[in-house]
Amino acid sequence: MAKVLDRQALLLLAIYVSFGFANALSGTFIPVYLWKASGSYLTVALFALAQYSIGGLTFYVCGKWIKEGNKLNCLRAGCLLSGVFYCIVLWLKESASELPFLLGIISGAGLGCFWVAYNLIYFEITEPDTRDRFNGSQGFLGAGSGIIAPWLSGLLISSLVGQRGYSLIFTASLLIFGCCGILSFFIKKRPNQGTYDWKYPLKLWIKQSEEGKQWRYVFASVTAQGIREGVFLFLINLVVFIATNNEAKVGTYTLVSSLTSLVSFWAVGRFLKPSYRKHAMLIGVICLTLVIVPFFWSIDYRALIMFGIGTALLYPLYIIPITSKVFDMIGATKESVQHREELIIFREIALTMGRVIGLIPFFIYIFWVNTEAGLVWVLLLVGCSPIIGWVFMRPLFHIKHQRYNGEEEASKARAVLKPKPQSEA
Repeated sequence: MAKVLDRQALLLLAIYVSFGFANALSGTFIPVYLWKASGSYLTVALFALAQYSIGGLTFYVCGKWIKEGNKLNCLRAGCLLSGVFYCIVLWLKESASELPFLLGIISGAGLGCFWVAYNLIYFEITEPDTRDRFNGSQGFLGAGSGIIAPWLSGLLISSLVGQRGYSLIFTASLLIFGCCGILSFFIKKRPNQGTYDWKYPLKLWIKQSEEGKQWRYVFASVTAQGIREGVFLFLINLVVFIATNNEAKVGTYTLVSSLTSLVSFWAVGRFLKPSYRKHAMLIGVICLTLVIVPFFWSIDYRALIMFGIGTALLYPLYIIPITSKVFDMIGATKESVQHREELIIFREIALTMGRVIGLIPFFIYIFWVNTEAGLVWVLLLVGCSPIIGWVFMRPLFHIKHQRYNGEEEASKARAVLKPKPQSEA
């Protein structure tokens, strides 16, 4: 029987929900906000490119901080920078569309700092027999945030005159990021282990061993995950707005898809066993591709709603197996535990590379195609990339990775210290 999540895991979930709620409240409408001010896909694409690139670079640069310094301060820096981003947007108002790359840099740095710290804390708090449940709970709660936040934002933006709705939701997100930072002071500080190896991702890539081969498979699979995310993370909500010219309908779209996702993440997280991961992921990647096909007939609101429901229903079958397996591998051996920070960053490098690659066909569409049919082909091209990810991940599902706990160093690395005074935490 799977273990129940402990208090620290529940607290980490609360931080995840706070950060996710703030992003869902306003981040859902940032592409719409930039597009309304500029009328250009290029503005939104440049924002996404800067956000992805700087986010990945921040992951790599902050590796030393989270391994040798204080990972909780890194997480708090992410909350601070995310708040600064919305402060600048509030100050610039519609002129924000003139500085998409700069805004993307600030947003990417904030997201990078938060997620590099969050992923390491997640690894230290969870174990193989609680990881699927944590991932399911995380997806369930994230979907719950996605139900109310964008719907409320869309309602406010549509009902308030001018930019008042956007100003209100951006201010609310700013305050929630502050609350998220406060919650982090209740996470117990864990000891640092070892020295950060800047070259470890490269060493792992060229390593001529079975372990090196496995991590190259992981890199390829996570890159394929990033290719899809690079476009779908920002484009779908924007397409909903363009099809309807109504922010409230964007909120309704996210409400319906998030409600479906909530149920699906709960069910998959609750019932999925490690032995079923390979087959669950295969079903997920095939169906995530098929739900795009109806767009060839029409990209209207009804088709988008059906796409949102289908994606939300099937996405957990894809993302939970790959995420749980990668983190199981990080905790499988003495060496991988000692280099957990570098391995988390190795994963993020792959994700960032995939997201940037995914933007290439979208830029081609902007400059040379710019038709509705061309947009659907872009969605299908990047949307089928998870199938490639499954091909590379498939051999790894046959390998059973147990958490390494046979050495004093690994035990110490996962030991929980008493909370330090706030000035030190």
